[in-house]
Amino acid sequence: MKFKRIFLIVLDSLGVGALPDAGEYGDEGANTLGNIALNYPLNIPNMRELGLANIIPLNNIGAITNPLGCYTKAIEISKGKGTLTGHFEMMGIKTSIPLKRFTDTGFPKELIDKIEKQINRKVIGNIAASGTEIIKQLGEEHIKTGSIIIYTSADSVLQIAAHEDIIPIEELYEICKVVRQLTMEPEWRVGRIIARPFIGSNGNYIRTANRKDFALEPPFKTVLDYLKESNYDAITIGKIHDIFSGKGITKSIHTTDNKDGIDKIIEETKIDFIGLCFANLNDFDSKYGHRRNIEGYAKAIEEFDNNIPNIINNLTDNDLLIITADHGNDPTYKGTDHTREYVPVIMYSKNFKEPKQLEVFETFGNIGATIADNFNITPPNIGTSLLDRLK
Repeated sequence: MKFKRIFLIVLDSLGVGALPDAGEYGDEGANTLGNIALNYPLNIPNMRELGLANIIPLNNIGAITNPLGCYTKAIEISKGKGTLTGHFEMMGIKTSIPLKRFTDTGFPKELIDKIEKQINRKVIGNIAASGTEIIKQLGEEHIKTGSIIIYTSADSVLQIAAHEDIIPIEELYEICKVVRQLTMEPEWRVGRIIARPFIGSNGNYIRTANRKDFALEPPFKTVLDYLKESNYDAITIGKIHDIFSGKGITKSIHTTDNKDGIDKIIEETKIDFIGLCFANLNDFDSKYGHRRNIEGYAKAIEEFDNNIPNIINNLTDNDLLIITADHGNDPTYKGTDHTREYVPVIMYSKNFKEPKQLEVFETFGNIGATIADNFNITPPNIGTSLLDRLK
């Protein structure tokens, strides 16, 4: 075992340039990090020192001669550009058949009828929409009628919004469980059912931190499962627990936003364990990428960068830090969808003597394969370990 603890942090949607097949997804020219740097004076000295500016050219942020980390970018081989496919691939699962999406048409009447019958409430909405916008449009009707707001996006999701005073949180979760079961049918099989509770009054609705994802279970074992079966820790922070439906996880930590997630990561760096701490910082995607908020996204990157010393200071020589992403979501791009991009990969340890540029990862699965190799557990079906290159 080279590393006793591995910290894997996913900066949700921080892509670094269009993949060769981006045209098939309508994403030619997308570059989340690169285009943010073109439109905002990013100040990220700590990630620059780790090698981020050596992965792709960044406006006004020069590459450095001797980065502290091993760095590269990774290709997604799964079909899609979503949260589920990206995280699954990291942990060893290639998604070959794209998950169902209902962006153009909304969900079929047959499904909506079944939902209404089983939960004894009417459905309003049923369109592709921004979550904040649809509660502005339909929040008052929801409060008056008790109907649930269903909407989707360009991702494979069915989202259910409800005011916490009208439909209590636990009831909303139960509704989501019913819908999750209904959408296990092949023709309706979306990747995630998402509870989207909100509070406030008309014209001033606010989504709360009680979001919960009900995802498809991984179709077979992941690196997380093999870690747990081998009695290693598999600690998750943020929405990782929901993404993997709790499978293979030994400890799950809920977060409210990026700041809370970063604080929870720092707390875990102070705890002695043997295994993986796997964190997702979701605000980049949900608050700024989808809403095409360049400045907000840039400031979120800077906030994370400012906290890197607080993370690294608690690492020992026996720890490995991996920073990556799961897809792109270019806030300068058309529409509000994710974008099909490479993701950055930075690996850092205090005991590195030869940090270097690594070859481009042929799959996100290289991350999981490296983790599996480190702990000498069953390797995933995809990916190549880079453990012997980390010196």
